[in-house]
Amino acid sequence: MVLVDGSGFIFRAFHALPPMTNPDGVPVNAVYGFTNMLARLLREHVGTHLAVIFDAGRQTFRTEIYPQYKAHRPEPPEDLRPQFALIRDATRAFNVPAIELAGWEADDLIASYATTVREMGGTCTIVSSDKDLMQLIGPGVCMLEPIKQTAISTPEVEAKFGVTPDKVVDVQALMGDPTDNVPGVPGIGPKTASALVNEYGTLEAVLAAAPEMKKSKRRDMLIEHAEAARVSRKLVELARDVPLPMPVEELGVRELDKLVVADWLESMGFRSVLTRLGVGHPDGAHAHRSARATAHASVNGAAPSAGPDAPPAEAGQSAAAAASLATPYGPYDTVRTAEDLQIWVTAAQEAGLCAVDTETDGLDPLSANMVGISLATAPGKACYIPLRHEGTLEEPAGEQLQAAAALDILRPLLTDTTVLKIFQNAKFDLLVFDHAGLDFTTIGPVDDTMLISYAQSAGQHGQGMDELSTLHLGHTPISYDSVTGTGRNRVPFTQVPVARATPYAAEDADVTLRLWYVLHPALRTNQALALYEQLERPLSPVLASMEKAGIAINRAELGRLSEDFASRMGVMEKEIHEAAGREFNVGSPRQLGEILFDEMGLKGGKRGKAGAWSTDSSVLQELADQGHDLPARVLAWRQLAKLKSTYTDALLRQATTDDRVHTSFQMAITTTGRLSSNDPNLQNIPIRTEEGGRIRQAFIAPPGKKLISADYSQIELRLLADVANIPALREAFALGQDIHARTASEVFNIQLEEMDSLTRRRAKAINFGIIYGISAFGLGRQLGIPAGEARAYIDAYFARYPGIGDYMERMREQARATGYVLTPFGRRCYVPGIHEKSAVRRQYAERQAINAPLQGGAADIIKRAMVKLPNALKEAGLSARMLLQVHDELLFEADAEQADAVAALVRTVMEAAATLSVPLVVETGIGENWAEAH
Repeated sequence: MVLVDGSGFIFRAFHALPPMTNPDGVPVNAVYGFTNMLARLLREHVGTHLAVIFDAGRQTFRTEIYPQYKAHRPEPPEDLRPQFALIRDATRAFNVPAIELAGWEADDLIASYATTVREMGGTCTIVSSDKDLMQLIGPGVCMLEPIKQTAISTPEVEAKFGVTPDKVVDVQALMGDPTDNVPGVPGIGPKTASALVNEYGTLEAVLAAAPEMKKSKRRDMLIEHAEAARVSRKLVELARDVPLPMPVEELGVRELDKLVVADWLESMGFRSVLTRLGVGHPDGAHAHRSARATAHASVNGAAPSAGPDAPPAEAGQSAAAAASLATPYGPYDTVRTAEDLQIWVTAAQEAGLCAVDTETDGLDPLSANMVGISLATAPGKACYIPLRHEGTLEEPAGEQLQAAAALDILRPLLTDTTVLKIFQNAKFDLLVFDHAGLDFTTIGPVDDTMLISYAQSAGQHGQGMDELSTLHLGHTPISYDSVTGTGRNRVPFTQVPVARATPYAAEDADVTLRLWYVLHPALRTNQALALYEQLERPLSPVLASMEKAGIAINRAELGRLSEDFASRMGVMEKEIHEAAGREFNVGSPRQLGEILFDEMGLKGGKRGKAGAWSTDSSVLQELADQGHDLPARVLAWRQLAKLKSTYTDALLRQATTDDRVHTSFQMAITTTGRLSSNDPNLQNIPIRTEEGGRIRQAFIAPPGKKLISADYSQIELRLLADVANIPALREAFALGQDIHARTASEVFNIQLEEMDSLTRRRAKAINFGIIYGISAFGLGRQLGIPAGEARAYIDAYFARYPGIGDYMERMREQARATGYVLTPFGRRCYVPGIHEKSAVRRQYAERQAINAPLQGGAADIIKRAMVKLPNALKEAGLSARMLLQVHDELLFEADAEQADAVAALVRTVMEAAATLSVPLVVETGIGENWAEAH
């Protein structure tokens, strides 16, 4: 039997979908959502028996036990009242029994039917996300969340309540439920309630043990409010012996009368549902009526709802997308009291989804304080909750909730596994909540509009909210500068008047929700749904954990390095002055340019727009390659200065009180899907230089721990061998041969046993250079040979491996035809400059098109491994944690005695992250510091 919680779904659909009216002007957004859900259920999840269960009224046996039960709930909104009858009409139109019984709630009827079916030896699926129904789950009974179509069984119940389904009522009795006005025991939250029930077994056992507990406020509350807890249990426990209005035997699935359904759908103007069901009238007699209905059905009276040509979407999604473009922005509510916030929380829970945004007093989520929180439950329907606004004499802040009090009210919503929380750049907000005291790992499920966009448009445009809003919604959001001022007149957000902060902050949540409605359906259209769901979305909390963990540093070692670098830079400056013939500021590009090109008369200089000589690294490198001493010395000085300022000095400033530094991983910056590290950037520490090695030595394992490095070996070359289908390279990797020696042998016709190091080095330069579209000039400069000789090497390489040339041409053609290339795992990497008129820019774009599938494929593989590793380590009973990702390398911290086991497990998971025609190989190392492990 399939039992649909009709009453529960009505409110969710009403709050989740934008206002809509049928051809007669009657509101129908909840009807539309319910109809889509029912149509999908009949198509995808039909049992042998089916019924939709409704509430008959507010007066039940519970109001006799406790008159305050649900008494605080407001009357249904005006726009919802006429929809109750229409939803029952929809049920009848689909030939499904609609069941209700005066004096009983729908939940009690569902419980009684489910119990009866189980006793008959059948199974029952309850289509609902209502937490109160989770007490019914057990052998023969499960739940199905109606929006996301996900199963809810014992593991999900345990994750939500901390107990098995049979103990849910005891936990609910202790913690109470403000949504239904169930009193519970004051001060007892979900974690405490589940801990008590797990320890003592039942509510009565907890209450009996209370007098013997250690003296505390919790003990006193349990004793004082014992009777309230007992009443609460009666309120939350579902009746399982309600007289059944219709016997189970009469609820067998009935045949659909297509003409009846078509008539009803057309009367409502629901043409998209008609199309998906394929139940339109064959003679087209009602076509004019459907067209009229579609023309009149409106969202806030401003725009037509989705017509028959709209792509299939989740219930109401296309209509909501239309509302996202048409509904006015604001006015928005300011929430100042616990009572008002509870109303918003209830609305969000009934809607089944909401957008969330935080305002902070800083940009570091690990230390920033929340100034306010925004919620949006439908397009145009949003609020701002001020928490730490200071106000002025002219504009006082007014009443505000304390941050801790607001979090207590929001916690049931944010941790509710049946309500989708939508963020823009979720990782930042999750860490802000975590810093405020709400463990971010308990928040979920979560969607991220930034990553939804990035999964389908990397490199095409930026992924910031303002840019996405302008691009997809045609709306320019209120700017931060217009709220806080600019320059010297800028004020901290804490000093922005609440009246000015509300429209700015609430609009952010509103825009985020609208973007979700528009962008999420496109994931499937753009074939990016798996990429988002399997990689980008689950990676966000993994990275948050890594950022929160940070990595330990040796302050003394960094201090010594900084002094050493400063001393060496002083010596180098004297040598540079001698080479220049006079003293000057080595760090001044203008002074350096004057010496190189005006005084020394070196050729090849170029002036910028301001008239000064350019002395960037490419200019200096070109001069150094020509044999000029001064540019080479300046390059060496700059490298040391950069290491000193970026690492040895900066790391000492950025380390927290526990001597750990916490980098931030940017998820939506690169075209290829690679992560970007900043504040500090730990991805640019030189690997092969002495100075880079010394900096890595300053990243250490705490006492009793070890660092473990796991690095993919030659992953981009392996991907090249795979996607370009090069038999010789595939064979070399399969046999574990030295790939560069094998390449040299193949290209230069030299036996492996006769290979010299110079020839191997040339083959290595070609192998890696080909990936980046290296030119003959570039290869010649790298190898110190004439460009003509380098060109001969490249020609010989392509002659030996023609498949690589074919692959490169395919990528160029794909980029020209579509504007993007695909990684082996389906990620789109856009190449905006592929049609540039400038040959230089166009050729650069072509090199991007060749490299992006390989670099992006490598990024996809390591992300796959990162998503799997935390659970793999946990399941193996290993306490290691992942700290850093640096391109193809992962760094872990583990107990010393577990280090070998961690390294072995990590290697296994990383090597199994993808299946190619060549093996993936991971090299691991263990050490007291990063350099030693690497």
